[in-house]
Amino acid sequence: MSEIARRTALMALGAAALARPAFAQPAGRTVRALLGWPPGGSSDIVARTYAEKMRGTLAPNIVVENRPGAGGRIALEAAKAAPADGSLYIQTPASMLTIYPHLYRTLRYDALTDFTPVTTVCAFPFALTVRADHPAKTLAEFIAWGRGRPQIDWASPSPGTMPHFLGVQFARQTGLAMNHIPYRGGAPVMTDVLAGVITAGINVLSEPTPFHLGGQMRILAISSPQRVARLPDVPTFAESGFAEFTQQEWFGILLPAGAAPAVLNPLHAALVAASQTAEVRDVLTRLEFSTETMTPTAFAERIRTERDFWGPIVAASGFRPEE
Repeated sequence: MSEIARRTALMALGAAALARPAFAQPAGRTVRALLGWPPGGSSDIVARTYAEKMRGTLAPNIVVENRPGAGGRIALEAAKAAPADGSLYIQTPASMLTIYPHLYRTLRYDALTDFTPVTTVCAFPFALTVRADHPAKTLAEFIAWGRGRPQIDWASPSPGTMPHFLGVQFARQTGLAMNHIPYRGGAPVMTDVLAGVITAGINVLSEPTPFHLGGQMRILAISSPQRVARLPDVPTFAESGFAEFTQQEWFGILLPAGAAPAVLNPLHAALVAASQTAEVRDVLTRLEFSTETMTPTAFAERIRTERDFWGPIVAASGFRPEE
């Protein structure tokens, strides 16, 4: 082969390498996406949507593995013990990393040392709701209505979660005598608010939205940084004078601790690319979620900052899970 032909061949090989996605993985590889929740819920939908978009770029095959139990802790413990070779990552809600450390006396993982943060993939706010015939039309009116009342029964979808502690924080800030009633899931909360069994609920925004739009329920405020497009009439807590209530749950992606850049960077690139596709954005919009990605460094700092934020609030609540 002549020198010119050899150089031409090398240039062609280099161009072909550059044309491949930077996050391509070895042929035939299977990556497991671990999830601490059962199939069918919003977490499962998000995990499978991202996995589908990354299939063929991150790896030829990505399998979502549901391992529910103990409020997501079983899956996190399994991810902690897995090899940091890129064969497994986990998607988890924020609360498991930022609130659980303040709840459980024995937690068999450390969010800051046992994992390699990759990025968040989405975020979603919560809503304070009352029945449509409640006399309060605004958050300020609700607070005025509640002052002096001996007790206001309200519900969250589950004890020890972000909606629970948002309600605790709201009661402390306003001085209202709010009696928390923990439920098992958001749907029963909606049912009892509509029936007048309880006065108010704090739920994931997607749950009361159809009832608000249908006129059966009123959303007084939402915890997102800005108003959402489908509910232009609903203000944020910040707009209503409670800036510290700008709190959203997010789903984040983690690798086991010690993941090298050669493992971390391809996964991060694939997730960011998937988040920018119309298919992923459409699915998240239907859930009232927003896409959200960040650098691994920024994600690690977010976990640390939010964990510090929730500590005093959880402590002041006096709540401890039974286990």
